[in-house]
Amino acid sequence: MTAKILIVTGDAAESLEVLYPYQRLREEGYEVHIAAPSRKKLRFVVHDFEDGYDTYTEKPGYTWPADLAFAEVDPGEYAALVVPGGRAPEYLRNDGELRKVVKAFFDADKPVAQICHGPLLTAATDSLSGRRVTSYPALELDMQSAGATFQDAEVVVDGPLVSARAWPDHSAWMREFLTVLRAKAPLG
Repeated sequence: MTAKILIVTGDAAESLEVLYPYQRLREEGYEVHIAAPSRKKLRFVVHDFEDGYDTYTEKPGYTWPADLAFAEVDPGEYAALVVPGGRAPEYLRNDGELRKVVKAFFDADKPVAQICHGPLLTAATDSLSGRRVTSYPALELDMQSAGATFQDAEVVVDGPLVSARAWPDHSAWMREFLTVLRAKAPLG
């Protein structure tokens, strides 16, 4: 039986941070499902840097259908969790059903990959305390407030938790996440 991976996201997620792991994990042979607040066509965004701006800009990105709603997720069916960034985690962290799902992965010591603003969601479940993480650098204080040790690095691995700063770090992020997955949820 193929191991299943869950991606949790919503509107205004960073396009690359959803679709790169989705495609890379499928390429590896995992079955990947995308969960959102409801089954609908999600509208992603593209974050990029432009001269003269103090922060990133946001433009419309790809659309993609959600396979299931958060309330339909049974965490026991999944071997691992991916939490993309963008603006979605900022409002998704307020969803009680999603917090239960995310916490279940941490409680079961299953692999979790988070990137960019994704740690805002995992922090809301009190799952980062005592861990080493990275995130989008502007979240350093948020990570410290969540009890984590922030490291400004391309990728940080703390047991089954693999975090990265943003989409330019994808290769290192997925390489390390796949190392964890192969050990904890091998394909067979």
